[in-house]
Amino acid sequence: MDFLTLFLIYLCFVLTVTALLCLCSGRKESFLARSVNRASQVLSLVIPTQLQRVTHRALHRLFHTRSCLFVVLHIALQAAVFGEYTWEVFVYCWELQFHVLLLLLPYLLLAGNVGCFLLCSRANPGIVTKSNAASLVKVYAYDGVLFQRGLVCPTCTVEKPARSKHCSVCRTCVHRFDHHCVWVNNCIGASNAGVFLLYLLSLTATAGAVAAVTASFLIQVLLLSDIMHGTYLDAQGQEHAVEIPFLVQHLFLTFPRIVFMLGFVILLTLVLGGYCSFSLYLALTNQTTNEWCKSRSFGGSPHLPSQPHDRPLVYRNIYSKGIWRNLKEIFNPPTVLERKKK
Repeated sequence: MDFLTLFLIYLCFVLTVTALLCLCSGRKESFLARSVNRASQVLSLVIPTQLQRVTHRALHRLFHTRSCLFVVLHIALQAAVFGEYTWEVFVYCWELQFHVLLLLLPYLLLAGNVGCFLLCSRANPGIVTKSNAASLVKVYAYDGVLFQRGLVCPTCTVEKPARSKHCSVCRTCVHRFDHHCVWVNNCIGASNAGVFLLYLLSLTATAGAVAAVTASFLIQVLLLSDIMHGTYLDAQGQEHAVEIPFLVQHLFLTFPRIVFMLGFVILLTLVLGGYCSFSLYLALTNQTTNEWCKSRSFGGSPHLPSQPHDRPLVYRNIYSKGIWRNLKEIFNPPTVLERKKK
């Protein structure tokens, strides 16, 4: 099996696993969730108890406490990609007389991405406190299904506004809670949802720009070489015309780090592009990730006290106001005064 076939199988496997995780998220009784639970039960019988405790503590520290580990990993990955791009791709493309704006485009997008990252990670996502809880309760109406009036957070001891949720990582209630992002080490809420969307878009565009320039460089190298017009001998000594798998193998042997970086950046662009599309869909429909997950798993939830027991619960998004107004709300969250004017 040749190099290109193996790489395509690996790429399809990673994309399939990613798609399954996205499709099955929010479904408590999904096949994937049941399989993971059963696998963990089987492994618990084999793995020593002490090792289980250490692993549990490590995972809890990574995903359930505020940590800069993923921020450091985020910076390290960007530094590695741009280090390789600068010292090899940029230099080669400069010698091949690529347009200077094309070469500088990834750096310009990186600067915008770093700015959005700093704003998103350092911003107050919309923490609900005892001083502002009374006013935040009046911003959004309670839908009576996902959000009930009069509920008090047992940790923060404040009345929970509609569309809010207590974050166990930050240990605070967040207004219009979307999710806790480990990559920015902060919650995504009403006050930084717009910046987070710009962060995702700029990160995807940065990865796409690096991939485009790198791919253009490798294609230019092939066009300038004589290998595309020649032949090669296989293991049996038979002569064949040059095909795409052979060209990929030739590039990998000639520029191994560049080809590896290109494969990583292409995969990253596809994954980020899918997540960006999902985030943009949520913004255009005025939903949060928390609300989307709850609405998908709502069919198996018990009846709430305010709902009649003889009538099935039906979830309806009451917060959508049209595409343009929904998108505007992401960057300019409504206040109590604005709602009174309406």
